[in-house]
Amino acid sequence: MKHLSVLIAILLSVVSLFGQQRQLPADTAVITHHEVEIRGERISYSVEVGMQPVWGEEDKAIASLHYTYYRRTDIDEDPYRPLMISFNGGPGSASVWMHIGYTGPRFLKIDEEGYPIQPYGLVDNPHSVLDATDILFVNPVNTGYSRIIDESVDRELFFGVNADIRYLAEWINNFVTRKNRWRSPKYLIGESYGTTRVAGLALELQNRQWMYLNGVILVSPTGLGVDRDGPVGIANRIPYFAAAAWYHNALSEELQNKDLYEVLEEAEHFAIHQLLPALVKGGFLEEDKRVEMASGIAWFSGIDEKAILRHNLDLGYAAFWKKLKQAEGYTIGRLDSRYLGIDRMDAGQRPDYNAELTSWLHSFTPAINYYFSEELGFQTDVKYNMFGPVHPWDRSGDQTGENLRQAMAQNPFLNVLFQVGYYDGATTYFNAKYTMWQMDPSGKLKDRLSFEGYRSGHMMYLRHEDLELSNVHLREFILNSIPEEGQPARY
Repeated sequence: MKHLSVLIAILLSVVSLFGQQRQLPADTAVITHHEVEIRGERISYSVEVGMQPVWGEEDKAIASLHYTYYRRTDIDEDPYRPLMISFNGGPGSASVWMHIGYTGPRFLKIDEEGYPIQPYGLVDNPHSVLDATDILFVNPVNTGYSRIIDESVDRELFFGVNADIRYLAEWINNFVTRKNRWRSPKYLIGESYGTTRVAGLALELQNRQWMYLNGVILVSPTGLGVDRDGPVGIANRIPYFAAAAWYHNALSEELQNKDLYEVLEEAEHFAIHQLLPALVKGGFLEEDKRVEMASGIAWFSGIDEKAILRHNLDLGYAAFWKKLKQAEGYTIGRLDSRYLGIDRMDAGQRPDYNAELTSWLHSFTPAINYYFSEELGFQTDVKYNMFGPVHPWDRSGDQTGENLRQAMAQNPFLNVLFQVGYYDGATTYFNAKYTMWQMDPSGKLKDRLSFEGYRSGHMMYLRHEDLELSNVHLREFILNSIPEEGQPARY
């Protein structure tokens, strides 16, 4: 009888599991309380980890987004305290990167330059901006624990430049209402594709949700729909080439003996005033001028002049990553060119893999998974998607740079900060600078546009020196963009 009872129990367990799906409740939250020392001050804070629905046209939950909400608790509850809403990019990337690598109160256990160390884990972040602003980290659909609930809905509702912006604006409105944050000065921060997202959200929130922002922070921004094809795109690579080559000691002794900023200033001047006008002539460029330009590109890139000529002065990024340290048997990273990789063979036109990304996943993945379950008490069998299935992604109609400009024009309180790493070869610092220059043709908004660069890559905050500096710049930007009491929004 005993064996029969055990068998029946097993069968009942199997039956109870049959037909179940591995999913989280559409609307749930877990709250924990913590302390951290930031800039020498001990502060208390709460962390709410939860799921909040995305509502469809018939007020039915069609998806649910995973979020982490940090709120300072050792001060009187202030309805005017700033709120910063954070997104990463991809598209398809979770919000993990800036969450435990930049602004949050817990920081990745890595070395001073950002390389993974074991045992994996987290430490307190003494530079977090939680002292100055509450922070909300959001995972769009299929990233983190966020998932589609109603499988009958069209994927096009979520996976495209403008679709992404529309449903996230509605979701933000709901969150702000739930948490009584309508009076808070509000900031959006996005990294990489997240900059496309927040640039578009600035106007969408104003025009569709009637929610006005104080600031947008663009970390390692994408093109934001700003055209840079042809000669501009080729010339704009040179300053990044110079930065990466300088870091790897691949330039002439004359350039290597100068500081990075001096080299970049010279490279920018060459790109704008010499190379760009020459490239405009294309195949009709005079031969002596063509050789002169090849020599200039070689001077700033560390790549052989003959190779530049073989590429018709159009040395692509992938070829640069492959060739710069080819003689030493290494490739360099795409998102952060300080990192080195090893290919199967030295020949070829592009690296086998992104050396920096594999390094980052080493440390981020175990840290975020244990952080949610062990420190924040959010436990589930649903997999945390560092990168989720969001493709095909509709990239048509990307006017996000123009949308951000229009949002600034309509809202005198709205300020924008660019934060970039000089060694980023994916969204290069000079392309970001070009985007800023082109965003406002009138020049009437430039006093509300600011730019900061760092001696690191795409995730410039992983280098400890830049973690401190970038958070200082971010904190100052937030506090300086809050208008004085009674100040009207008017020109």
